[in-house]
Amino acid sequence: MKKAYTVIVTLLLLLSALPAVGAQCPSEGHTVVLKAPAVSRTADGRLVGVATNFVITVAPGSGHVYLETWPLAEVDMQASARLATQIAGKVTGKDMSKYDVFIQVRADSPIIGGPSAGGTMTVGIIAALEGWEVRDDVMMTGMINPDGTIGPVGGILEKAAAAASVGAKLFLIPEGQRIQVVQERQERNIGGIIQITTRTKKVDVAQYAKERWGLEVKEIRDIYDAVYYFTGHRLQKPQVPSTIQIDTSFLKNDAEKDYENTTAYYQKVFERLRRSNVDYSTYVTLREALNQAAALLNSSKASLDEGMYYTVLSKDFQARIVIRHVDWYMGVQTVQDVSNLLNQVNSHINETERYVSGMEIQGMTMLQAIAAAEERIEQAKDALQDAWKSFYNGNYWDAIGNAAYAYERADTARFWASLGKRFASGEVIQREELRDTARTYIDESNLIATYIESMYGDVLGTSLTGTIQKAEEYYDDGKYSAAIFTAMEARVRGEVFLDTLGIDNVTVLRDKLEQMKEGAKTAIGLAQSKGIVPILAIAYYEFAESYEKGETIDDIQNAMIFYQYARESAGVFLMEAKSGETNWTWTNPLNPPAETTTSPTTTSSTSASSTQSTEASSTGAGITSLCGPGIIALFALLPLLRRRR
Repeated sequence: MKKAYTVIVTLLLLLSALPAVGAQCPSEGHTVVLKAPAVSRTADGRLVGVATNFVITVAPGSGHVYLETWPLAEVDMQASARLATQIAGKVTGKDMSKYDVFIQVRADSPIIGGPSAGGTMTVGIIAALEGWEVRDDVMMTGMINPDGTIGPVGGILEKAAAAASVGAKLFLIPEGQRIQVVQERQERNIGGIIQITTRTKKVDVAQYAKERWGLEVKEIRDIYDAVYYFTGHRLQKPQVPSTIQIDTSFLKNDAEKDYENTTAYYQKVFERLRRSNVDYSTYVTLREALNQAAALLNSSKASLDEGMYYTVLSKDFQARIVIRHVDWYMGVQTVQDVSNLLNQVNSHINETERYVSGMEIQGMTMLQAIAAAEERIEQAKDALQDAWKSFYNGNYWDAIGNAAYAYERADTARFWASLGKRFASGEVIQREELRDTARTYIDESNLIATYIESMYGDVLGTSLTGTIQKAEEYYDDGKYSAAIFTAMEARVRGEVFLDTLGIDNVTVLRDKLEQMKEGAKTAIGLAQSKGIVPILAIAYYEFAESYEKGETIDDIQNAMIFYQYARESAGVFLMEAKSGETNWTWTNPLNPPAETTTSPTTTSSTSASSTQSTEASSTGAGITSLCGPGIIALFALLPLLRRRR
């Protein structure tokens, strides 16, 4: 024992002699300690809940975020820590470039980690910023989203058990995750033969936890709710307008003209097919394709009659891809004809890209449209690459089909860019200013994909990782708008997967859908309150409504995805100019004024300048001797010292 203390003292002396790197121990500031549930994987592959300790210090500094985990987490938490810091600054109105944040995560066994503690970290950073005490009998799980909402996670039941094991009285979970689906294993001995079966069972987490452990479980929507339950203080939420205008009437003329042109194109190609000399089997194949286009046009007409103008444009787009595929297939006679066709599409895409790239972006509404246009150009390029692959493999049918998609996708890019010009108003915005936002979205999306794979294996295949890799490629090429929306797609699909895992009950899914719809509507309203016309979010919202009318689970999930797209895109491009500066600071829609409805009260915590360390109080506030890289190194060595005893 004496030798161990000698080692500690020696280590502290050595650390005090080291030069400061990046940040020093804070001379003022606050530290809070929170417990958070996590999951760990046993040797036989089972997931079990474990309790972790988060020691979070916020002190004056230069905007650094330091994270130390012991043992190492299976999924990196750095991206979550950075996002938690950003959101904490946004909701408190504080400039986080003037603070350093130190986060230490301790557990008794290796944890999966990832984004599920994002909400807890955000609460801790806010409490440390404000000097507020936190309750030690409250725990939560949930990722933090860029708009301040609490996102879905896995392992809810296991985490509830972990919370109860350390005396928590209140366990906060993301809204919509109260009902969990579990697989129950049953064994029966039939004539000496062991029969093993599994069945799916729905569990009400709140009812189960209350009955078994006396643990209260509450669903929360956003960081504002979480902060209140942990601290008793209510941060002021942005006021949502009482009237939220969600309609796509600004697209009415475009939709009417587009439907008319697409219908005329269909009739022209249908007549051409009817008069052609193709053989019977080819005629049948092409006729069936045109039948699909006709069905899409019928759906488009119904949407036009209902005033769903973005849905009209989307259905027309789908129909034109099929029509153009048939048209071009009838027009080629040789392999060289196919090659020439693909080269013509390439020229069309390049011309569109020059048109979009040459546009000066004026104001936030135009930025949304240009970002959508740039993403669609990259999608057109990718489709043309697939067309060339099919061409070189001798699959000319698919080559022409991919080329038709690429051509039409480039046309939609030109449409969005032209739409943006109609809304051009305000300050000029440089594309380079999107770089940090793109990086944040990619990192967060990658974190969610890795988390899902660690928790549930390769259930989604390469659908998420492939999308994120494409976002990385766009980022490396300086295509930041395309990177943002591509990473957003992966993030949203990952969140919807987590939120609907194992649920096949339509009623439950529609309840979740209604929550997502309300979230999207709120985000649109907040954007409008800041003087922004969130044209992209409004368009996605309407498209989600068209899927919501469907009867199948796929329809519901597609509606969920587009409502989430609407929520994310409503906030991703909200910006706020700092007074007296020419640079722009990116903000999210849940960005309130600096003041709070409850003024910070004086806590029992002492200043970080205190020379004597204090024990953690029951509230977790006031530990002021933990700071900087030195103490992080000491925490890392303590388990080794214990083993030597």
